[in-house]
Order: sequence, then structure tokens, then C-alpha cells
Amino acid sequence: MDKSNNKSAFIAIALIVGLALGGGLGYAAAASKDEPTTQANSSMTKTAAGDGVTVGGARMVREKDIVDNAVEASNVTTVVSLVKLAGLVDTLKSEGPFTVFAPNNGAFEKLDAATVESLQQPENVDALKNILTYHVVAGTYTSADLKAMAQKGETIMSVQGEMLTPILEDNMIKIQDASGNKVDIETADVISSNGVTHVITSVMMPKN
Repeated sequence: MDKSNNKSAFIAIALIVGLALGGGLGYAAAASKDEPTTQANSSMTKTAAGDGVTVGGARMVREKDIVDNAVEASNVTTVVSLVKLAGLVDTLKSEGPFTVFAPNNGAFEKLDAATVESLQQPENVDALKNILTYHVVAGTYTSADLKAMAQKGETIMSVQGEMLTPILEDNMIKIQDASGNKVDIETADVISSNGVTHVITSVMMPKN
């Protein structure tokens, strides 16, 4: 999908510099849209009208940035705490735009507890950043965009440097990570002032 954004270079530099990131070829960042198209999976909860969707019991507001919306949701508290620990809050509160695939709390419960605990240790902050930035893409990709990419067999570059692949199974959008694991989208198209968030049900692991 051919998209461009005059902020993409800044975004990539701001997120990559100083982080321990894996290598990879670049992918053109997507441009944000004035009116993003919403196409949610069946588990998505729409509000009757207004800003968007309800996540973790909280109504997401377009005027808030990605972080300020996320801190209101009770089902993504783990990833919010890890973003803070990794020092990525200011980046995700910047102009963007970004697409964030945010694992819900249950996603981290699927991981070995020792692994999660290890990632929270100061000496492993680079490994934590590596994983978290694998869940971030420069540009805005709504579920409609992801579906179109899946139909064309296109991939998308994460800020971490490895690829993510949107796929369709039973007409449901999933994200396949670099290891071939397929991740469900629990809530799609959470629109914020600086991008879009898709809440996912598993943590995606980069190879490097």
C-alpha cells in the first residue's frame, strides 16, 4: 500500500535512536486520514455515537493521544506500565501518527511469568524496548487498511525493524509476527489524536 507522511522520517528517528532495535529494510510510513475508516472484528464494542469505541470499560476519545486513552482502559494496564518502564511514553504522546498493536492484560498472562518479570529488570530495558517497538508502526493503519493489505499479500514494517503481516482468516483480520504466530485483534480502530490502536490478544515476539 503506497502511503507517505511528511512526519515519517522524524517518527522513525525518534523511536529508533537510542533503542536496541533489530535491523531490517524500511517500509514507507502510512499517512493519517482525516476520517479514518472503522472496520472492527466481531468482538469490538462500538459506542452508540461520538468518539469511537469502549476499551476496558472506558470510552476512547479522539481528542486524547494514544497514551492518555490507554491509561483509562482497565484491560491494557500491563502494557501501559511496561511502556512507562521502557521510557516510551513521551514518544507515544508525540505528534505521530502511529499505529499501535497493544496486547491486553491476558496476552501477558500467556507468557511465562519469569519472562515478564525479567523484562521489568533495569538490565533488560533494551530487550523490553525491542519487544514494545515491534508493536508500533509509523503511520495510521485502520482495520480497513489492514484488510486491504491482507488481500494484496502486503506486509508492514514495525519501528523495531521486523515485519508484521496482516492476514484474513474467516474474514477476520489477524496479525502474523515474524515467527509465524497469528494474533487476534480484540478491539480495532481505537482512534486517538496521534494515531490508532488495535488491542490484540497475544504478545508478538520479534526474532531478533
